[in-house]
Amino acid sequence: QAQLVESGGGLVQAGGSLRLSCAASGLTFARYVMGWYRQAPGKQRELLARISAGGSTNYEDSVKGRFTISRDNSKSTVYLQMNMLKPEDTAVYYCGAEHVSNPGTINYWGQGTQVTVSS
Repeated sequence: QAQLVESGGGLVQAGGSLRLSCAASGLTFARYVMGWYRQAPGKQRELLARISAGGSTNYEDSVKGRFTISRDNSKSTVYLQMNMLKPEDTAVYYCGAEHVSNPGTINYWGQGTQVTVSS
């Protein structure tokens, strides 16, 4: 059974950094596009960044230049390095996996990890 497990969230002051990890198991990791998403209270879940199996990336405008997505296929893990954090980055962060044969459909979600940025 496929599973995604996020870690690395926590409380950080504005301007600080966090690195999130998402470890995948039970799936052929290299066949999935991986993404990081977040959901703040009262808001819809939003896509932040995606990375293909080959390492091509794209970012939502609000995180460009501050967040970096990367993956290690040998460890079946995707990362999100978050720098220059702002209070508005406070949210639950999720990773999602899209099979390459069906782009745009999230096949698996992690359980989420809370990120809180204090001002």
